[in-house]
Amino acid sequence: MKSNLSVIVATAKNNVIGYNNTLPWRLPEDLKRFKALTMGHHIIMGRKTYESLGRLLPGRTIVIVTRNKAYKVEGALIAESLEAAIGLCDGDAEPFLIGGAELYQEGLKLATKLYITQIHAEFVGDTFFEEIDAEKWQLSEKKDHVSANSLEYSDLVYLRK
Repeated sequence: MKSNLSVIVATAKNNVIGYNNTLPWRLPEDLKRFKALTMGHHIIMGRKTYESLGRLLPGRTIVIVTRNKAYKVEGALIAESLEAAIGLCDGDAEPFLIGGAELYQEGLKLATKLYITQIHAEFVGDTFFEEIDAEKWQLSEKKDHVSANSLEYSDLVYLRK
């Protein structure tokens, strides 16, 4: 299946992406970038990711992946697999996969673009993002920043080779 799936994720230096179903850091600049990139698009997420957000994100079409056939969220699309979720994004030039870890693993096989916020610090976590395979991905953009709360980070964009 050909798709223009993009993965968007923030990771710590030690590949941590979450702790207790939350982000282990505070980085408002990343949330702003996330909003700017995903606005007007479909965003695909797992049920636990949706429940950790606790609400639908405005200005985007929400697609929740769950194996629970009875799961319903008013205003969201529900899919049983990542492939089915991508199928629901017909007509969107760039649907985004926003987590969690299980879907990221699957999504990395299907994605054509990765938007990664790489935080230059290590955090305690229980959820991790896999290493970017340089054989499969080409870094196309890198912007270094220091956040208002002094966290150093880089915005990275990778394209599939």
